[in-house]
Amino acid sequence: MHPVILGKSIKNRREILAITQRDLAELSGMGLRTLKAIENGKSNPTLETLNKLMEVLGMELRIDVRKPEF
Repeated sequence: MHPVILGKSIKNRREILAITQRDLAELSGMGLRTLKAIENGKSNPTLETLNKLMEVLGMELRIDVRKPEF
């Protein structure tokens, strides 16, 4: 997933849950600057970081195998 789309998805879910960036950063154990960079699509977070965010936001991170394009 493109970082911008990922960031928008995280931001949208956070807003639906009425959680501030500061609260989400604290709840997920990361810095506020890191979270802002992720939400703005200017970061390439690790799977560990994404898992922490997904846990707090009640989201699921999935990896699917794509069909070949030939």
